[in-house]
Amino acid sequence: MFEKKYYYLIKIQYLGYRFHGWQKQPNLKTVHLMIDRTLNYILDGAYFKSLGAGRTDAMVSANEAAFELFLKHPIEDLNAFLEQFNTNLPQDIRALNIKEIDAEFNIIQHSKIKEYLYLFTHGKKQHPFCAPIMTTILDELDIDLMKKGALLFKGLHNFKAYCYKATDTGMYNREILYCELIENNLFKANFFPETSYLLKVQGKGFGRNQIRLMMGALIDLGKGKINLEDIKNSLMANNTFKINHIAPASGLILNKIDF
Repeated sequence: MFEKKYYYLIKIQYLGYRFHGWQKQPNLKTVHLMIDRTLNYILDGAYFKSLGAGRTDAMVSANEAAFELFLKHPIEDLNAFLEQFNTNLPQDIRALNIKEIDAEFNIIQHSKIKEYLYLFTHGKKQHPFCAPIMTTILDELDIDLMKKGALLFKGLHNFKAYCYKATDTGMYNREILYCELIENNLFKANFFPETSYLLKVQGKGFGRNQIRLMMGALIDLGKGKINLEDIKNSLMANNTFKINHIAPASGLILNKIDF
């Protein structure tokens, strides 16, 4: 006999600083592990399955991520469920909303555009409270030059140089829909420096550590270690220019996912 299933899309946000990324791993605290533990508790051991829209690395945060919840029984009151879910989640994870979806929805294939932000400042040591979401570069950086460099990433390019442990068989032609380095007016705190910056990147998909390698290249550009021509060359097929600077994970934020 066919057993009806029910499908829900839940959007969440989390501070990634104390987590070893999204994906479950043996003996490590991850975001997915804490979500499933909480679901198991509030569903009182009933069947469920959860599937994330993608993976974030250790210490990476999310302003808006998402996962799909599969159940064999309906949720009668979505608002009450969301409240109970939040009550039992740890403080650094929050569910934003929940909606019922149909069986045709696929959270991996239906995620259209992801927007990432990289938050950073430069020039001097900052308040330790900044550390969970902001990277501090102690050197002075040429921000105007970095802004020019960020624009070079926009468009369809070969991002093999920006994929951690790339192989000769991978697919590296990817399109960046938007890439700009701007002053940070989005995240504020009284312990933040007066001026900080955001690298904003939008695309349909990214390689492993791609944005952190992009940010690392821009930091090296700002320090004068590489130039704009180096970045242009790094985006060409069959290039041999190596990008080795992976920017710290804690400055990276998954800002939103459009479906």
